This record gives sequence, structure tokens and C-alpha cells, in this order.
Amino acid sequence: MKTFTPPQTTLHASNVILGLMRISDLDDAEIRALVGAARDAGINFFDHADVYGGDHGCETRFGDAVTFAPAERGSVILQSKVGIRNGFWDFSKEHILASVDRSLAALRTDYLDILLLHRPDTLVEPDEVAAAFDQLHSSGKVRNFGVSNQTPGQVELLKRSVRQPLAFNQVQLSITHAPLIAHGIAANMAGLDQSIDRDNGILDYSRLNDITLQAWSPFQKGFFNGVFIGDRENFGPLNDALDEIAAEHGVTPMGIAVAWITRHPATMQVVLGTTNPERVAQAAAGSDVQLNREEWYRLFTAAGHLLP
Repeated sequence: MKTFTPPQTTLHASNVILGLMRISDLDDAEIRALVGAARDAGINFFDHADVYGGDHGCETRFGDAVTFAPAERGSVILQSKVGIRNGFWDFSKEHILASVDRSLAALRTDYLDILLLHRPDTLVEPDEVAAAFDQLHSSGKVRNFGVSNQTPGQVELLKRSVRQPLAFNQVQLSITHAPLIAHGIAANMAGLDQSIDRDNGILDYSRLNDITLQAWSPFQKGFFNGVFIGDRENFGPLNDALDEIAAEHGVTPMGIAVAWITRHPATMQVVLGTTNPERVAQAAAGSDVQLNREEWYRLFTAAGHLLP
């Protein structure tokens, strides 16, 4: 498992993350097996959100099932997200502070290593966010901060008030859902949908400003439209390429889908959403695969993207 220190932090992080949004219906033994498989694969980074499982439900299940000894807690990274409520978004100071306290109680920990602001709240008051972050940081409840699904302009607006580095941005990315990469490759091509910049240059902005991108839904065809691995009806050429490249590297197609993301020099992390311990191991194996340019671009074009 490849590890690195995300810029603007002192963390020692795996480049594959275990996401826990689907564990609410698992029993304690199943959760421990899932986390154990991740730890055995070298994953030390666990992603939560207050909304997962409904009202801190998945955080509570995790806290009930998993106990980190004090010595181990320092080597584990716990990340959570705040801002999505029932039918609206909320980046108010009051909600951020209250939600973090509930996350800490649910996870049975004294601090979060990272707190992300979830989907953008257009009613955000940056000074309120800054006040909440100051209080959380000074009290030791949160050590690092970031955002999720936010554009460079939205990050810049927050940075006018927030004093702590915004070191992470969690965004949707897979081989088949890659607008943040694909539009730059097709820049300035009139009449080509791929050339449309849908996020105001998140990729280049993040690289220029030392923001680590975290890729969620790394195996999804689109927005929770199912996985592309094994879907030969819609992605036959891509699955052929995945199979062949996987065989050459001694991993599974899932591992190659991970390697496609981690190969990018932006040094992205991959957020796994599976609750299957075996799939965690298969995906994590991709962390150690270094695709060459020919392999990377073969997968890109096999997924339907163009090289003009």
C-alpha cells in the first residue's frame, strides 16, 4: 500500500480510503471484518459523514463495533463530513459545531483527523465557517479541514475567512465518470461535449494549491448508476482492457480501476464504498500498481473518452 503525507498536513496516509457509508445494516462482526481487511491491506484512512446511515447512523455503528487502542488511534485517520441535512444544506456555525460533537460521540473518539464540508451550501457565510473551524481547531476536536464536491471559486470564497488550510476536496471520479480530467484533454474543441469544463478547473486548481483530491465512486458508471466492471454490454472495450492489464500486473480489474486514479500525478486518494472484505483487498492491491502512459490512455479511450 502506497502512503504519503498530504500537502498542508502532517498526516501519514494510505492512498486508498475505506468509505463507511453503507455499514448501517452490518452487524458488529461484519464491520470488524471489513475494517480488519482494510487494515491488513495497509489502509489506515476511514471516511464517514454525519448523513451516512441517517443522522450519524454509520458513525454510531462504527463506534459500537470498532475500538482503537490509544496507541493505534494515532496511526489511524478518521475523517467525517458535515453539511447535508434533511432536504437542505447547512454550513452554519451552530450546525457544524453540533454535528462534530455528535460525530465524536458516535465514533467514540476525542478528535477527528479531518473534517470536510459536504456538498456546497450556497447560503454559506464564510465568516461563520471560519468561526466554527477556529473553535474546533483550538479545542483539539478537529486537526485538519477540507471540502467535498466544491469548485475552485467556492474554495477561494471560504479561504477569504478560514485560517486553517483547506487540504482536501472529495469529488466523484472513475474511469467512466472523469469530467475533471477529460475536459482538459479536449480543451478548445468546439462542438465536443467532452471539452466542457463542468467544475471550473478543479484538477489544475488542486495541483496548484496543494489540495489532495479524494475520488469517491471509483467504480461507478455515473451517479450511482451501477459499476462498469463486468458491464460488457455498455463497456465491452473497457472491460477487455481492464482484464488484459490486470493479468499483466497480477491484480483484478478492480485493482486496475484504482491504479488508473492513483497513477495521476495529482496524487489522488481513492475512496472505496464496498462492504465486502475480499473486494477491499482486491481494490487495495491496485495501490501498488504503476500504470504506464500507454496503459492509462488505453483505459481512458476504452471508456469512451476522446483524444482529439
